[in-house]
Amino acid sequence: MSLIPRALKLALVTCVLALLAAACATQPAAEPEMAEKEEMAAAPTVKIGVLLPFTGPLGEFGAAFEKAAALAEEHLAAGGYPVEIVYGDTETNPTAAVEAARKLVDVDQVHAVVGAAASSSSLAVAESVTIPKGVPQISYASTSPLLTILPADEGQDFLFRTVPSDALQGVVLAGVALDEGLTNVAVLYVNNPYGQGLKDNFQAAFEAGGGTVSAAVPHDEAEATTYVAELRRAIEGEPEVLLALSYAGHATIYLREAIENDFITQFLFVDGTKSQAIIEAVGAENLEGMLGTAPGSADTPSLELFTADYQAKYGELPPLPFMTNVYDSVVIAALAALAAEVSGAEVTPAAVRDMLRTVANPDGDTAVAGADGVKAAIEAIRAGGSVNYEGAAGAHDFDANGDVATPIEVWQYTGGTIETVRTEEVTVE
Repeated sequence: MSLIPRALKLALVTCVLALLAAACATQPAAEPEMAEKEEMAAAPTVKIGVLLPFTGPLGEFGAAFEKAAALAEEHLAAGGYPVEIVYGDTETNPTAAVEAARKLVDVDQVHAVVGAAASSSSLAVAESVTIPKGVPQISYASTSPLLTILPADEGQDFLFRTVPSDALQGVVLAGVALDEGLTNVAVLYVNNPYGQGLKDNFQAAFEAGGGTVSAAVPHDEAEATTYVAELRRAIEGEPEVLLALSYAGHATIYLREAIENDFITQFLFVDGTKSQAIIEAVGAENLEGMLGTAPGSADTPSLELFTADYQAKYGELPPLPFMTNVYDSVVIAALAALAAEVSGAEVTPAAVRDMLRTVANPDGDTAVAGADGVKAAIEAIRAGGSVNYEGAAGAHDFDANGDVATPIEVWQYTGGTIETVRTEEVTVE
């Protein structure tokens, strides 16, 4: 039994605690380890939302696009400017795309949105989320001419893209058809801004060159189990070829039905139907030698650097469209954020928007894609230099509408794969 009175015990405990507190107060806080300091310094402060079609009619492209975005993220981190990418699945559906974008903007609080793929999704996101919220949006694959003249963006300047309008692709596609000696083409197209815009531009150029579009048959953006009714309407005018102006998820079904029912066996293709899945579904022998068009990449050192880095990390670069555009969009958004930071401005979405043209300025020093190129661009911006990022997809000299003019590729199904035939530079007044 203790002989120390309870009151004295309490006094001693209080005294000891006071002494400990005083000692702690006089000791400096422990310095973090060097590794912890480096990790704190390298922590990303900028978030970029990336909308990808992991599912739906464009689902074939989602994983490949993600790899391209991840490669850009890796190059930025290695170059000394790490960013955080947050992904959202558009499901190749405007409603789902809007919900995914709302999460990126409202919950994740991204500084920029890269995407979407489908023009219908990009337009819905721009009108409902990014423009009202004041967040810059850079699409890597939406080619509808409507993005150029979207009323919601008039005077706002939040909608950009690293891919050319189908006002350009339609001209090249019509030229391919005319060069092949075609005079009567039927079009089966996805009934959304992408399908309508490319169909209209192709038809105008093809008919101006003396050709006839004997049928232009729309189908719904949602995937259907059969397209026999649409195919029957398309072939009523006995066309020489069917232009498959849809997404791969649609075309894998109706191309097979066209061949199996002996409706028509000659086809023309576009970016949405440039697809390995179509080869697997239809058979390489049924596609041999057939041509298509897509927004392409200029044959530049920048493209070579991107390709080499991609192959080193992932293996063979798949022959799918827009992978270079995804990569470039992420890099440009990040460089714009860095430029805003270096200027002394608070890095807000609006500040990122204001610097997008600055980092792709034709008067700046040329910066290229690839790990070394991105690092050099980061160092140049930090040194106060002016940078002109010439990306893997080509130059990204955004005009007043946020548009660019990159090459259009003519490609071919051959030998069970997809090969580039040539690229064409084209301008439309």
